[in-house]
Amino acid sequence: MRTDLVTTTTAGTTTAATAAIATVRNLGILAHVDAGKTTVTERILFLTGATHKRGEVHDGTTVTDFDPQERDRGITIFAAAVSCSWDGHRINLIDTPGHVDFADEVERSLRVLDGAVAVFDAVAGVEPQSESVWRQADRHGVPRIAFVNKLDRAGADLDAAVASIRERLHPAPLAVQLPIGREDGFTGVVDLLGMRALTWTDGPGADGYREGPVPADLREEAERRRRELDEAVAGLHPGALEEFCDHGSLASGTLAAALRDLTRTGEAVVVLCGSAYRNRGIEPLLAAVTAYLPSPLDVPAVRGEYDGAEQERVADPAGPFAGLVFKVNATATGRLTYLRIYSGTLRKGDTVLDAGTGRTERIGRILRVQADRHAETESATAGDIVAVVGAKAARAGATLCTPGEPLVLEPTVTADPVVTVAVEARHAVDTDRLATALARLAEEDPSLVVRTDPETGQRVLSGMGELHLEVAVEKIRQVGHGLEVTVGRPQVAYRETIAAGVTGLVHRHVKQDGGAGQFAHVVLDVAPLVGGDGAGAAEGFEFRSTVTGGRVPKEYVQAVEAGCRDALAEGPLGGHPVTGVLVTLTDGATHAKDSSDLAFRTAGRLALREALRRCRPLLLEPVTEVTVTVPEDAVGGVLGDLAARRGRVNGSVPRGGTAVVTATVPLAELFGYATRLRSRTQGRGTFTARPAGYAQAPQ
Repeated sequence: MRTDLVTTTTAGTTTAATAAIATVRNLGILAHVDAGKTTVTERILFLTGATHKRGEVHDGTTVTDFDPQERDRGITIFAAAVSCSWDGHRINLIDTPGHVDFADEVERSLRVLDGAVAVFDAVAGVEPQSESVWRQADRHGVPRIAFVNKLDRAGADLDAAVASIRERLHPAPLAVQLPIGREDGFTGVVDLLGMRALTWTDGPGADGYREGPVPADLREEAERRRRELDEAVAGLHPGALEEFCDHGSLASGTLAAALRDLTRTGEAVVVLCGSAYRNRGIEPLLAAVTAYLPSPLDVPAVRGEYDGAEQERVADPAGPFAGLVFKVNATATGRLTYLRIYSGTLRKGDTVLDAGTGRTERIGRILRVQADRHAETESATAGDIVAVVGAKAARAGATLCTPGEPLVLEPTVTADPVVTVAVEARHAVDTDRLATALARLAEEDPSLVVRTDPETGQRVLSGMGELHLEVAVEKIRQVGHGLEVTVGRPQVAYRETIAAGVTGLVHRHVKQDGGAGQFAHVVLDVAPLVGGDGAGAAEGFEFRSTVTGGRVPKEYVQAVEAGCRDALAEGPLGGHPVTGVLVTLTDGATHAKDSSDLAFRTAGRLALREALRRCRPLLLEPVTEVTVTVPEDAVGGVLGDLAARRGRVNGSVPRGGTAVVTATVPLAELFGYATRLRSRTQGRGTFTARPAGYAQAPQ
C-alpha cells in the first residue's frame, strides 16, 4: 500500500534502539458509542496485515470486542490493546469504550497514550460522549486527529461535522480532505495536500485505493479549500505565516510540517473523512497517524517523585526501567498486568519494584498483546505497551521500576461511583465464591467499589451507572463459573453539603479515665466552599489554619484536619459523605501532658460534626445531562415524561426529521428510562447521558 500522504523525519536519533522508538505510535480510538470506533480499529488491523479477515460488530467477529458481553450487546465495554505495523512504524492501538458508564476505562487508557484518533459520525457530528472523551484527552494533553466516519450514510455532511467540532470542542479543525460523492455515492476523497484524488471500489478483487487527478467538477472547490487551509495554517503557525506572506501559498512540505506541529501542541486538529464499514479512507488515516501524531520521543519526559524528590525519565532504552500499570485482567488461568514502559528495558525474568507498596515482583513472561491473543517476547523497551505475567499484587495505577532507582508516577484518578446495588449469593454455600468473584472484579476495574453495609451486612457493589453494574454482575456469574446471585434495586450515591456557616465554634475535648488523659481545645469557622471563580458552590473539602503564636502546634493542626476529614465521611442527614465545606482553625489550646495527636483528631471530628448540624445541611443527588433523539411527532410525549422525572429541559433542536432534546435529569429518575422511551416512540427514540455533577435534592 502507498502511504505517501505526507512524510516526516525525526532528528536526533543516536542509536538503533532510540531510532526504533521514533517509529512507535501509541494511540487510542476515541468516540461516542456507535460512531464506528471498533470498525475503524478492525479495518486498521486488516490493512496492516494483523488480521486476515475483516471483523464486523454486527456479526460478533471483531478482534477487540472479544468478550461475550461485548459481542452480545454490540458495544465496546473493555479497553482492548492491539499491535500492528504500517509503513515502517509500529502502532500500539487501544480501542476504548464509548458509553459513559465506562469512562474510567478511557481515563486509564489516555493516561498511557501519546496520541489519539477521535471518530465522529458524519450525520450526528459531535455527540455528548464525544465531547466527554475529548475533554478527558484535553486533561491528559493527548494530541488528536479527527476522522469523520460514515460519510456513506443518508444525511452525512463533512462541513456540518467540522462546524460542530469548532463550536463544541473549540480547537481549530483543519480539514485536509474533500469528499468525492455524497451519501451512498461516496467513493473517495481529494487529498488537499497532494491535490490528488484517492478512490475506492467495491466488489471482489477491490484492494486498496487508486490515485488519480482531481475530478474536473471538484477542481475549483478543491483549490478554494486548499487556499482556505493555507490561510488557516498560516494564521496559527509562525513559520508557515512567513512563507505564506512571501509566496501567497504554502508548499506541501511546509504545510505538512506545520500541521504536525499544530497537532502536537493541540492548537489545531487535522480532520480526515471516510467510511470505515465500506473500507474507504483508512489508508490516509494511517498515513496521518504516522505523520502527525507523536512518537514517545516527541512527548515530554514523564515526571514522578520518590521521598519528596521530583524526578523525570526520558524515553531511553538504556535508562533505569519505569513503567505504569494501567489495566489488570485477572483470569482463571492467570493474571495479566498491562503496562506502558516509559524508560529503560524490561526483560523476561527481571525483578521489579512496585514503588508505591515497596513490594518486589518477578516478571515471568512478557507478551505483545493482540486483544485476547498474545505473542511472547524476551524484552520490551521504552515506548512499548505490553502485558506481563508474574506480577501478583500490582494494581492499576502502580509504578513498576528498577529496585535501585525507585520512582512513583502519578496514577489515574478514579471517579466516585454514583450507583449502588446489593449483591447476595442465592445459596448460602456460595458466599465465599461470591466474595472471591467480587474481589477479582474490583481488582480489574478500580471504578467498581465493593463494601459491606454495616447495617444490613449485605455486600454492596457501587459503579458508574446502571449498565456498568449490569455488566459487572454478569461478569460475576462468569468468573464465578455459573455463580447464582440476587441483585437489589439500584440506588444512587447521595452527598450532603451545607447552606450556611458558623463562626467561632468552640469545642473542648477532655477525657480522664486513669493514666494519661486527653485534652484538646479547638475553635473552628465552618463555611460553604465557593468555586475558584467566586461563582457558585464547589465540591470537595478545604482546610485552613490561621492560628498564631504557636497556640496549636503544627502537628496538632494536621491532626485536626484529619479529624475533620473523618467527620465528613458521614453527614447529619443520612450518613452520606459531605462535600463543599471550608473549615478554618482559628484558635485553640493545649495541655503540657494530656494533649496528643489522638486528642486533637477526636476534637476536630466532634467539633465539625456539631458544626455541620448547625449549618443547614442539604441533601445532594447526582444529576445527568441527557440527550434524547426522537421523531418530531413524539417530542411532546418525551418532554412530558422528562418533566415527570423532575427533568429540566435545556433545549430542543430539529435535525433531519428528528428532534434532539437536551435536559438535566436526576440520575435516580433514569432507571428504566430506555424501556420507557422505546415504548413512547415505537422503538425510534434513543438517548445518551453523561454525569453533570450534583444538585440539591427536593426536601
